[in-house]
Amino acid sequence: MESSTSCFSLVSFEEKFHRRTFKSSNLSPQTINIDSETTINVWAPNKSSKATVFKPSLVLLHGFAFNPLWNWCNQVKFLSNHFCLYIPELIFTGKSTTTSSERTEIFQAVSIGKVMDHLGVKTYSVVGSSYGGFVAYHMARLFPEKIEKVVIANSAINMRLKDNEELLKKINFEKIEDLLLPVKASQLRMLLSLTYYKPPFSPDFLLKDIIKTTMSDREENLQLLKGLTIGKSNTVEISILQQQVLIIWGEYDGLFPVEKAYELKELLGEKVSLEVIKKTSHEPMLENPKLFNDIIMKFVTDH
Repeated sequence: MESSTSCFSLVSFEEKFHRRTFKSSNLSPQTINIDSETTINVWAPNKSSKATVFKPSLVLLHGFAFNPLWNWCNQVKFLSNHFCLYIPELIFTGKSTTTSSERTEIFQAVSIGKVMDHLGVKTYSVVGSSYGGFVAYHMARLFPEKIEKVVIANSAINMRLKDNEELLKKINFEKIEDLLLPVKASQLRMLLSLTYYKPPFSPDFLLKDIIKTTMSDREENLQLLKGLTIGKSNTVEISILQQQVLIIWGEYDGLFPVEKAYELKELLGEKVSLEVIKKTSHEPMLENPKLFNDIIMKFVTDH
């Protein structure tokens, strides 16, 4: 009996529920070889559906080491009624992988651009959360003729080297990977305290289950963390984007303070608006999904 209980995973069980939500939203997983080195798994509209012809296309990019099934579980049902959704697993998440030595978020952006080309999607808008926002920014910069509108959610593209240093000092951690790629329940509990306005109840057994179930690609994700081009110095270099840009931020984000959102708005150009969602932190799409979804809908569709 004890052995049976220890084998049961609440996290795996809930992930199966999220998978069913994606499938019931007219999405199915597709594995695409974009070249001889890189394979991307993407949730895309079912090929048999005719309704997708009349909907605009929208790409959702998940956070760092964060399976899109969890990141966008509260968005797919609503947004799939209005958009052709494309939700890729970024490289070294799920089934997406590469033998290339490239590890930057720019490489991720180029790879997702190739996925959309492979799927025959000419133009689309993109929403990026946290690390996914880094990728979304570079996609908009690199493919201005393809990206229509850009949503950057709790993503400090204007991050500086000293920001991580100050955060580590504040929480008394030695390395940023101990926070973003936790191996201990205490480390994950700290991460949750920074990313949720009201952190969920998290007993040690559940936190260990999360780590065991979702952190299987830790070494590869550590390479991605070290490969980031953003936050490598205390100088910020940001290109002004041609597209209309919406910045969404949680009022009490513990990873990227809301002050970063106001600064980023000034740096990205004149076509930028900002929505701060009160009583949320780094995951507003999970803490207040209805408002988050309404904001996305209003911005992307202009009504």
